[in-house]
Amino acid sequence: MDWTSAQLRSLVELTRRGTVTAVAEALGYTPGGVSQQIAALEKATGMELLQRIGRRVELTDAGRTLARHAERILSTEAEAVEALERTRNEASGALRVGLFATAAAEILPLVLRRARETHPGLLVHSRDMDVDEVFDAVTSGSVDLALGLDYPDVPIPRDPALRVIQLYQERFSLAVPAGSMNDRARVSLADTRNLRWILPSAGSYYGRAVRTACRRAGVEPEVQHEVTDTAATLALVEAGVGVSTVTDLMLRLRSSRFDVVELRETIERHIVVIIRSSAEHRPTVAALVSVLQAVAEARSGIPA
Repeated sequence: MDWTSAQLRSLVELTRRGTVTAVAEALGYTPGGVSQQIAALEKATGMELLQRIGRRVELTDAGRTLARHAERILSTEAEAVEALERTRNEASGALRVGLFATAAAEILPLVLRRARETHPGLLVHSRDMDVDEVFDAVTSGSVDLALGLDYPDVPIPRDPALRVIQLYQERFSLAVPAGSMNDRARVSLADTRNLRWILPSAGSYYGRAVRTACRRAGVEPEVQHEVTDTAATLALVEAGVGVSTVTDLMLRLRSSRFDVVELRETIERHIVVIIRSSAEHRPTVAALVSVLQAVAEARSGIPA
């Protein structure tokens, strides 16, 4: 049958995510684009793959059957790409990379510059993603590899099909409005008991990690503003409306006027690169991972 990988991937993602909107966000399409992919797949198969139930859509029996086979087809396709790359024995070709906003601003430019110098045949296509979605994006094959974050307090579940490589680690400090801590150089999370917080939602890995650390210190953070965007969080701290945790990489996003105080407790995040285990030896993937490791080591001064 005459179908495309993009059509099959849209169907597989629909089984995982449940809505056309979620699939569009995961694959970088518009919802209309996803619907067109599914419609084209229905035309190619001559069968109805989706059925509308109220405002929702569900896969038909035929849709679920094709989705199961589509996963194997996409996996075989990925293996074929890897085999072809190995025959060239050089890092030449296109790679799709998923990454979160801070990495896009602070790491990607350096990586692209170094990749052009060391692997001129490597073409990188990047896509900004929600940091908690990058693992699923690699699993589904919508990207070849991704930069993500892992928190020791709330580790992301490991999938045997994925390999997670730590690039470097960052320790959190506390960002507070200027002068609010009387020039103290070090504080405990317990000292934030009566302060207002700016944090991502408790449903995010980051939000859960900070809340877990606070509870371990015997304090429940009073979150007044739930904010995901790092630059917006820094602006709110600067405006004096609350405190938040920050790392050196986060502080580089925006010049801000507030105080940064060391925390007695250790709260860390690990910047990681995620690849499919089956793609570990693809020349293009191995080359970009090597570039990422070199850039991370140069930025942090500390090998992972």
